[in-house]
Amino acid sequence: MNRILVVEDDVDAAQVVSAYLTREGYAVEVAHDGAAGLQAALKAPPALVVLDWMLPGVGGPEFLTALRREQRTPVIMLTARSEESDRVVGLELGADDYVVKPFSPRELVARVRAVLRRSQARELEADEAVEHRGLRVDPLKRRASFAGREVELTTLEFDLLFALARAPGRVFSRNDLIERVWGPEFTGVDRVVDVHVSNLRQKLASVGADALLVTVRGVGYKVA
Repeated sequence: MNRILVVEDDVDAAQVVSAYLTREGYAVEVAHDGAAGLQAALKAPPALVVLDWMLPGVGGPEFLTALRREQRTPVIMLTARSEESDRVVGLELGADDYVVKPFSPRELVARVRAVLRRSQARELEADEAVEHRGLRVDPLKRRASFAGREVELTTLEFDLLFALARAPGRVFSRNDLIERVWGPEFTGVDRVVDVHVSNLRQKLASVGADALLVTVRGVGYKVA
């Protein structure tokens, strides 16, 4: 049974989310502040975290930053902050999806299912490692390196790099990458691709590999 960790300080909202997820067969654990939720996630990694943005003590962004240092557990941000800039910040920090309050519990459950399907499909993937011009991307170990130097990537950054590196020279549109990485159920904005590609390029630059990731103006992205 997939265990879902709900980190939400609003007791009523936490109860609603917990009830709908439990009804769908998930085992649900609830934490009402960021520190308790982070401790629970690090002690026993759940299948997925539903994370409120505004939390007492350790806030959602701080929670997500700390979690990503240790694990790649999928995270859905649940928040009243509806500005696109806020969504971008959450995605930049490594969130896998973003649901705005007030929300439909059924929609949230559908997003949980979609994110878990993507996550579990990645875990079952049996593709061989890709090597290209000093870049190595290993989907089984979930590791990427350039010239022997490991690159620390979030779940989505890794999946983007793997999708691009499997077909060097091929130009992928934003829609192509959304289909391969986020899946056909994704309902967010295509700017999410630009955000993650930008972060990925910065991390590749830190090991001298930024020239491998190329922007094709008006079309999309490719690995050179």
